[in-house]
Amino acid sequence: MGLTVALVAGEASGDRLGAGLVRELKALAPDVTCEGVAGPLMRAAGCEVLADSHELAVMGLVEPLRELPRLIALRRRLVRRWQGTRPDVFVGIDSPDFNLGLEIALKRASIRTVQYVSPQVWAWRQGRLAKIARAADKVLCLLPFEKAFYDAHGQAAEFVGHPLADTLVHGLPPLPARDTLGIAEDAQVLAVLPGSRRGEVARLGPVFAAACRQLAEARPGLVCVAPMATPEIAALFRPMLAQAGVADVFRLLDGNAHTAIAASDVVLLASGTAALEAALIGRPMVAAYRLAAATYALAKGLNLVKVRHFTLPNLLTDEPMVPEFLQGEANPAALAGAVDALFADPGRRAAVRREFATLRDRLARGADRLAARAVLELVT
Repeated sequence: MGLTVALVAGEASGDRLGAGLVRELKALAPDVTCEGVAGPLMRAAGCEVLADSHELAVMGLVEPLRELPRLIALRRRLVRRWQGTRPDVFVGIDSPDFNLGLEIALKRASIRTVQYVSPQVWAWRQGRLAKIARAADKVLCLLPFEKAFYDAHGQAAEFVGHPLADTLVHGLPPLPARDTLGIAEDAQVLAVLPGSRRGEVARLGPVFAAACRQLAEARPGLVCVAPMATPEIAALFRPMLAQAGVADVFRLLDGNAHTAIAASDVVLLASGTAALEAALIGRPMVAAYRLAAATYALAKGLNLVKVRHFTLPNLLTDEPMVPEFLQGEANPAALAGAVDALFADPGRRAAVRREFATLRDRLARGADRLAARAVLELVT
């Protein structure tokens, strides 16, 4: 009788990770059955979908409270099913607020459990370590320092690398991407990524637009390319550009973030996964982030944050390569100045690209295959 792997993936990023994992599980163990909370990519890879991953895509401070009864009901339904069918192993893919509780319930029933993608416990709320220990037989880490952190705290963990490093081509010349977008070869191009969630764009969009106005005035002919995560984000961002008077220097794209980054000389972005994507493609960047005022005050007041940098590439290189601006420091003048300095210094841009090439080599390990092997090692 074949193995059964239960999985829960939240949001599109979890669906992408899960799809790679499912494909490799089936390659290594052809008789494996995969089922759980999944999106279209996992379904296409051969996972039986019990609920759609978008059901877990709840962000913010208030929204999760409104959705809590539905999420609790879903988790209870999954616990009942899997305590009855007893899969060989459960894999929670990201979404720790949902998955860690589910893992605890299944582990109590003597079902092996894996947390794929470490919560950022190394950065803030380190008290969650005890919960992770109760939840996961093994944590699969995308970043090398995460395994070192868990090793120091006695938690079984494995560094599998980052799937993005396996798929994104480092050092792409900008010309092919510019041809695709209809941008002149010799143009100065700034990729602008204000975020993928409404809250992010509401806080940073006007700041980015005002910074780009200063840059456009200083650099005539500047082309700004902004990939929009969704039509709703585009509808939110477009009036901000008009208000700042820079709509004519912007090209809004329907997605295509990787193409926009590849076409650029410099990237201005909201800190998050996009920062790692820009680093892996090999583009210098300036990063900003603004939390809701109450959230920032709480995190600062309770000393919840334990890292010096909030931009992922800066946590992975020996010295910080990314100018980063948080809260009030993320203002138009500061951002425009940092971006302009990168445009003006080709030597610095080249040094950043070299450092990012080394970073990419450290993260490109064949994450899908290593993750699948780590899961199977628990049950075979």
